[in-house]
This record gives sequence, C-alpha cells and structure tokens, in this order.
Amino acid sequence: MTTAAAMRDEAARLLRAAPPEVRAPFGDAAKRRWIEYRPAPRPGVSLGELGLDGRKAAHRLLATALRPHAFAQAMGVIALEEVLDRKEGYGRGRHSDDYRVIVFGDPAPDGRWGWRFEGHHVSVTMTLDGDAIWPTPVFLGANPHATHYRGRPVLRPLGPEQDLAFELLDALPEALRPHVLRRGEAPVDIYSGPRADVVPPPPGVPAAELPAAARERLDDLVSLYLDRLEVAVPVDRDALTFTWEGPPERGGRHYYRVQGPDLLIEYDNTTADGNHAHTVLRRPESDFGGDILREHRAGHPHPTGR
Repeated sequence: MTTAAAMRDEAARLLRAAPPEVRAPFGDAAKRRWIEYRPAPRPGVSLGELGLDGRKAAHRLLATALRPHAFAQAMGVIALEEVLDRKEGYGRGRHSDDYRVIVFGDPAPDGRWGWRFEGHHVSVTMTLDGDAIWPTPVFLGANPHATHYRGRPVLRPLGPEQDLAFELLDALPEALRPHVLRRGEAPVDIYSGPRADVVPPPPGVPAAELPAAARERLDDLVSLYLDRLEVAVPVDRDALTFTWEGPPERGGRHYYRVQGPDLLIEYDNTTADGNHAHTVLRRPESDFGGDILREHRAGHPHPTGR
C-alpha cells in the first residue's frame, strides 16, 4: 500500500469515528494554512472529544506520515504535557488529550485533500493531490527538553537533533567558526514562528565550504529531519547553508538553522535555561501544498467544498 493510500484509509477511519467538526473544506485557507505549536485554540476535534476508536484512528493517521522513530518522538512530546503540567503545579490544566485532528476535503483517490494533527509542540500537516503528497510543515518541540535522574537522561525526545548539531559545530575549524556563529545570543524562538508564510533570514555558511568531517555531520543532521517523513523530499544538499546563534558551549541557550532551495530546518533551545526545544522542517515554497490552493481556487470560483 502506498503512503497516500494509507492516509486515505486512516482518514476515512477517523471520519467514521469522529463528530462532524473533524472535517473542513479543502478550500478553507484560514484553517488549512495554519501552524500553531503554542498552547492555543485551534480548529478540529480534540483527542479528548473522541472515543477509543477515534483516538486510535487519529494516532494511526499520524503514523502514516512519520517514520517509527519520529512517531515515537511525537508521542513522547505528547506525553510531556502531563510532565509539564506537574512541573507547573497543575495550574494551567495541560493534558495529553489536548491535541486536535482535522481533515480537509474528501480523502478520495483522485482528490485534493489534506489533514493536520496539532497541539502544544506538535504540528504535522499533510496535503495530497491523488497520490502526490506535500509533507510539510512538521514541527516537534519538547518542554522539558530533557528529564534527568542523577545526571542521566530519562526522557529526551529531541536529543539527536541537539547532539548532531553540536557534533557539526565541534567539527568546524577555528577559522570557519566565526562565519557560522552569527550571533552570541540565541533568538527567543525559531524565526519562522507560527506563521503560514515564511521569510527565512539570511543564509549561513555554504555546505561546499565545510571540511569533510563537518560536511558529513551536516548531511547526517539534514537526514535526521528528512527521515522523519514517510515521503521522500528532494533536496540539493550542495546548496544548503548552516548557521548557529548563541554560545557554542553545551548547556546554554542555542539555535541553529539549515536552509537551501525550498528547505528550512530550524532548532532552538532558548527558554527555560536551555531546556525547552523547538524544531521545524519546512519547505517555504511547498508548505501546505504550494500552488495547489491557488490552482484549486482558479478552477473553482466558489471554494466552499473540496
């Protein structure tokens, strides 16, 4: 079974098990072109509003988009809502059922449709046109980034995203480090933020200028993000650049960015004294299906349905 067929099957399963609010028109740009990783209201039906069959269908739909390790990361992030709630003294009422799923349009084999699974620190959006899939944006965060027992990590769902970046930084020669380390202070959040349209900041050091060891670590880091997806994403790796902001020492607040033609990877660990991480994989020209929505509107003057 293809990934697109699996998504159609699981979306149909979800639609049978969920109330009508789980569905929205594909042409509803205000709801479909959306990324919100903060604890805020969002469209769709929450896991807490679904029965067992509906919750399982929502998780199965999410699993069609993410490879097993990334699905495990996402489920770990969701579980952290209970950990964070305890840490905050239960004052904000956070809970692991506060994640919403929504289906846009009709998951037909020849149709244009999409879906999103989203909540605090998770946002996964898939857009389909027949068997073609546009698999971004994908956001995963973690608060706390790491939980320890006597100095040993107990839960650290986004650890590889941090470790590989420090390995890349360590592999840079001293002469190149000032060009990669653009700012001594990390930003307060990823630059793309919770916005549909992205204007990436200036690029960093080109991959072609990196020595072999650093270039290998950059390729590993990019593969880590791309391998989150069940769908292959074409990338010109020679055209990528790498930027770091914040101190280069472990334990402090830090940020990095990889960008290139139609690719933006961002990571920050800049709040809670470097124990609250955000990561995002985006394709600025192709997020949410790229030109699909404009083509759809051109062919359907009244975009009230699929």
